Amino acid sequence: MGSERRMDASGELLRRATPSALLTLDGAIRSLNAAMARTLGRSVEQCVGRGLVDLMPISQRTAVESLVAHAATTKTIVMRVLEFPGPGAASVVCLVEARPVNDPVGGEPLVWVHSLDAGNDRGGLLIPFRLAAEAANLGLCMYSPQEHELEWLGGAPALAALFQEASISLSEVVRRVHPDDRGALRQLVTSTAARSPWIRLRFLTEHDGCHHLVCQARRIILGSGGPERVLGVIRDDTKGEARRRGALVALSAERQRADEIAAFSSAVMAAVTEQEVRQVVLTRLAATFGGTGAALAFITHGRLRVSSDAGIPMPPVAAMHGLPLDAPSALPYVIRTGEPQFIPSQEEYIRRWPHGVMLPYFDQLDSGYAISITSLSPICDQPLGAWLVTYDSEHHASPDERALMGTLADLAGQALKRVRLQEARVELATALQQTMLPTLPEHLPGLEVAARYRPSRDGLDIGGDWYDAFVMPDGAIALEIGDTQGHDVDAAAAMGQVRASIRAIAAHEPDPATVLTRTNELLVTMDAARFSSCTMLHIDPDDGQVTGASAGHVPLLYARDDGSHSIRELPGGPVLGVLPDADYSEETFTLDKDAALVMVTDGVVEGPALTLDAGLERAGTLAAQAVHDGLNAEETADRILDAAVAVDHLDDVAVLVIRRI
Repeated sequence: MGSERRMDASGELLRRATPSALLTLDGAIRSLNAAMARTLGRSVEQCVGRGLVDLMPISQRTAVESLVAHAATTKTIVMRVLEFPGPGAASVVCLVEARPVNDPVGGEPLVWVHSLDAGNDRGGLLIPFRLAAEAANLGLCMYSPQEHELEWLGGAPALAALFQEASISLSEVVRRVHPDDRGALRQLVTSTAARSPWIRLRFLTEHDGCHHLVCQARRIILGSGGPERVLGVIRDDTKGEARRRGALVALSAERQRADEIAAFSSAVMAAVTEQEVRQVVLTRLAATFGGTGAALAFITHGRLRVSSDAGIPMPPVAAMHGLPLDAPSALPYVIRTGEPQFIPSQEEYIRRWPHGVMLPYFDQLDSGYAISITSLSPICDQPLGAWLVTYDSEHHASPDERALMGTLADLAGQALKRVRLQEARVELATALQQTMLPTLPEHLPGLEVAARYRPSRDGLDIGGDWYDAFVMPDGAIALEIGDTQGHDVDAAAAMGQVRASIRAIAAHEPDPATVLTRTNELLVTMDAARFSSCTMLHIDPDDGQVTGASAGHVPLLYARDDGSHSIRELPGGPVLGVLPDADYSEETFTLDKDAALVMVTDGVVEGPALTLDAGLERAGTLAAQAVHDGLNAEETADRILDAAVAVDHLDDVAVLVIRRI
């Protein structure tokens, strides 16, 4: 059993829809999921044991080696955008994270490589393509076949000047192309090949006449399971006219920078987890400020927790990771004091920080080196962390650049504080919920009982659903399930009040209907702020006799071992805590051996696209099949809960399964 748990723990890293693989420290694939195999364009069997770098395109191998080596050597989390071969003609571009893990079975150090969800920032996946195009003095655009729109992504400013708008329709592009070249343009954007040949187009602009462009198209998929797009690379072969286009070049460069800043701000403020904040910063920071690498440091127990974009040499990252806040080095100083450090050269670093951690690594650098470090929290505020941008040559940050870096760092700090506040609220709510939900009795004579609970996706991670099971003074087993209005701390508190009341009253009243009547009287007298629905059962474990009553709750499901089921709507009365002097009735029936009763809350059987009747029928069918297949109460509860989650439930969900054995 212990071995199975260890295997399950290892499998958890691969049990996800997105591509994921476990590598040895030298980059060999130990195991991978089907999504990663598809992204590599091979079967699982063809991948296991091979080096990941050997399965990647030649252009990506250095980046893969750097990513894995950073994670394996520095023991830190590293991210990079990589281009995978893909299952078809289109390659797959993913934001990949590498982090060190230990094999749960043997303790061997491994590297977990997996694709991150970049659905909220697909533009970040295109940054490496744009930087490569800019370095080669080429332009880069993207065509969306569904929208028939061409979007300018950046690259050489001179080429950007040809496109006055950030987005342009295909029909407008066709209009500007020489009539004799329009067929070639259509062939370019509709090609099904992975990469088209270079073609020549004569492109007419409004201000400086005809330009002779050389273009190539290639197909990519933005993220695992993401949309397919056509990337266009453009080279301008037109000679001269530099002075007439100078103003347009400057304007285009400024527009491109403004777009980058706006995209950075939007992406970081849209982040909802600390992981997403890290993704945005490490994907966009260096490109936004023209650097060659970026790192992000958070504080954990007074020490730096450093992540990088793999653009910084490995030894400095490892040296910064784990530093105490009082270390005599630039990064902890900025975090500690909130004062930014813009260090234009190696000589200046040595002068300012004679004991800094970067000193031992300057001799390994081929050229100059500059660093800009900015705190994520204002001076005198609680330290959150800082980010660091590196340059491979001397760099003097202008006042505007310094101000902009400070503004964006402040935005990132605000996003991080917001995320952590929400996470703290969720942790508090979860702890409260756990104290509210009971521990079921381990052994009930003649019965198997299992319960499951999952909170709502809206509001806090807490709600008003509950369940309970306990032994009555006469030996009968009392079971209840209910739903208190709301999805917040007040709902949880009200739920605890109702559950405690039912327990106290049930100790003196043998009948479910009487218990519900007395509970309703108590809640009405207390002027309870929330109403509650509830189903209560008493089961005699000797003969299987069941007495049940309902207070406005969803019907009961009866599943038999022959695979059949029925929906039993118990008699009762209105929800608890609303109407004074309400009367509740009950009925008695028999639970056969090897049959099961399933009690659920409405979140299990209702959803955005699921009616109550359809949901009850579906849950009853699942329960009956589980009983027919010989599953125990725990496995049956899991099957019903998993099905509820799969239909995009919005409400809390609770399941209580009682099987007579």
